[in-house]
This record gives sequence, C-alpha cells and structure tokens, in this order.
Amino acid sequence: MSGSLSDAERRDWLRLARTENVGPVTFDQLIQRFGTAARALAALPDLAQRGGRRIALASEAAVDKELADGGKLGATLIASCETAFPKALAALDPPPPLIWARGRVEMLDRTSVAIVGARVASAAGQRFARGLASELGQSGQVIVSGLARGIDAAAHEGGLPTGTVAVLGGGVDDIYPPEHRDLYARIVDAGCVVSESEPGRAAVARDFPRRNRIISGLCRAVVVVEAEMRSGSLITARLAAEQGREVLAVPGSPLDPRAKGTNDLIRQGAALCEGAEDVLRALEGLRGFREPERGAYDGLPANDPDDRLREAVAALLSPTPVSRDEIVRATGAAPAAVFAALVELSLAGRCELQPGGMVSSS
Repeated sequence: MSGSLSDAERRDWLRLARTENVGPVTFDQLIQRFGTAARALAALPDLAQRGGRRIALASEAAVDKELADGGKLGATLIASCETAFPKALAALDPPPPLIWARGRVEMLDRTSVAIVGARVASAAGQRFARGLASELGQSGQVIVSGLARGIDAAAHEGGLPTGTVAVLGGGVDDIYPPEHRDLYARIVDAGCVVSESEPGRAAVARDFPRRNRIISGLCRAVVVVEAEMRSGSLITARLAAEQGREVLAVPGSPLDPRAKGTNDLIRQGAALCEGAEDVLRALEGLRGFREPERGAYDGLPANDPDDRLREAVAALLSPTPVSRDEIVRATGAAPAAVFAALVELSLAGRCELQPGGMVSSS
C-alpha cells in the first residue's frame, strides 16, 4: 500500500475503475502488469483491440463529476492502494479498487461483525437481530449490514449506540428503502456509509452481489438471522466462507420458510448462533487480516499473448466458471501469458474474470 495518491493519480485510479469491462479482477491484473493506473489507461485501447473489440474509456468529464458529487456530500474516496483503505477489504483477493465512505471513516478499521437476513422478517427475528447487535456492540464489535428492510434495519438500530456501518449497492447517497431516510442520517452522523458505486447511482440488481462482497469483506464474521432458500443473505454467507470469515446462522422453526436458509447453513457446517457469546467464541483465535501476495504476473509477460494463444484461451471458456489455473493447464502456456490473454478478452467483453480465480465466457 502507498500512503495516499496524488490528485492526478486518484483521478487515473477512478477513471480506470469506471472504464467498461474493468471489474475488480481485471483492475487488479492491470495494476500488477503496468504498475500505475495511468500506464494501464494508456494501454487499454490496444489490449481490448487485441481481444477483438474496441473499448470506451471512462471520460474525464464523468470522473470530474463523480469527484465533485462526492465532495458535495462530504464523502471520502479511498483507493485500495492507500493506507486509509480498510485492512479487512485490502485482504480480499482482489479488493474492490475503491470505495466511497460517508461518516466516521475510522470505524471501517475496527473489528466488525455482519448481521444480515430477510427483508420480510418476523418480529421475533428483528428483536433477536437488534439485541444481538447491541450485545456485540457493547463487546467492542462494529455492526455491518446493508440498510435493507427487516433484519438489516434491526441490526443497524441495535448497533447505532456503539458503531454501525451500512454498505449500499447504489451510491453513498442512494437511500433505499425511502423510509430509512432517518436511519440513514443517524448512521452518517454516528457510524459510516460505504459504497463501491459512484454518488448519485441508484442500485440495480447486479450491484447487490458486489455490495454483499463488501459486507462480508469488512467483517470477521457474518451472522444470518432469517433467510429463505433463495435469499441474498445466503450469497453473503457464501462469500464470507470463501473469504475465510466465520459464518454463523440462527436456527428457526422448520415450519417457517424464513428458517429454511439458516437451518440449511447449519446443516452445511455454519456455526449455530443463539446469542452474542456464540459469535464471540467463534471469533476467538482468529488471526488478523493480511493482504494477499500479488505476483500472478511477475511483471510483464516475456511476450504479449499472440492471436493463437488468445483464441485457444477463448475456445476453452464456457458459461460454466472454471479456475484460471485450469485454463493454464489446458493450454500448456506460461501463466503470465494466459492471464494477459484473459485480461484482453475480458476488456473486449468476451469473458468475465471473477473473484476467487474463476473465469467464464460472457
């Protein structure tokens, strides 16, 4: 990590992150390969052309507007290479390239527990979430959730006196549902609101998996209070497990559909949570977060991938995700050259590089 970026470096970092087809994995690979966002931006048009399509860089005007909009809100833009970036998020592989934060930014580096669950939650579930958040807060934990109806709102309410963080799918000013306007204002005042999206953006469906990844990424443990089998909270739990976080679930009646997801998590190995002591016990002995080793490229590949390798890699891809290591084995080529080819294909919109080392065709 660097101390902090200069204004020019911050604009380049933001512009690269907002360029089409540049997700967290592609962003991370580009920074590894070219060293700076400015050099990556200069190389992007040619890289995308090699992959088979032209690419539209994020405009200078759009970057200026985003920075101005964030400034009007009093929000802070933090890049993943800066020391102010939350250590827990920096330990993800890869981390989100940047976040906007509004409120008490220093809260993002305190030990945290996420409490998530059903939007249409039972009164008993909401009471449990509120009480659990309050007890965990009194023991020194910051409570993280997603500002949604039901369990999320109850968790924030319980955590407000001691510290809570709301992670949004839209921009840091996208208050949804609208009836949480007062809760949002209290969190900005006493806690922190975080988003990976630009200010002014209204959340759409594809934003919520990224939002959920940040919720679990900020925390040492995720507690699911109520969730049906197709609940987004189960996605947060899966991401938490992939990130090496503790996953706990509150058991419920088999007659309540909102207990099916949590009971299934316990069946799959999640720790049972009946109160704060279960969460604190699960946290005992957990090590601190450490940034992952960066070195998949080992600098520039000896030779840029040629058309033959690029198309061989493309032919191996399908809608079913496979690991990048599988692609390397199948081609027999140097890992650096294969990863470079995958980045070029992703920039051209021909494949999707996913966190966890997986890749699929677009």
